[in-house]
Amino acid sequence: MEYSTFGRHVAVDAWGVDFDLLNNAEMLQAHMVEAAEACGATVLSVQAKQFEPQGATVLVLLSESHLSIHTYPEKGFAALDCYTCGETVDPQLAIDYMMSVLKPEKVHAKKLVRGIGELQVIEPELKQVELV
Repeated sequence: MEYSTFGRHVAVDAWGVDFDLLNNAEMLQAHMVEAAEACGATVLSVQAKQFEPQGATVLVLLSESHLSIHTYPEKGFAALDCYTCGETVDPQLAIDYMMSVLKPEKVHAKKLVRGIGELQVIEPELKQVELV
């Protein structure tokens, strides 16, 4: 079987996010797993770390690649990224899900198209999704 090297990598800097949300690794972990499932990804494992005095990192290992968040609650900042290989899982959907959870005041985002030669950089259109 031959696999495609095509992949999409969405990276987001989110500013103006609630301190308590960014400082709760357990809650972030639950939302990140939901975000991965919302984009159709297969979750293989999850690592979460709550830092002292504040901050959290959550890494969701996907069969298709990964979804991660690193938070700085004292600055209202979160760095997120989602990389997926292949055509069937859209990382943008996971990012949109997390933007609906985090509700940032300001967002800076880039999407890289990878694995087809020269990296392509695209301005993604971020959308708030309805959480169920």
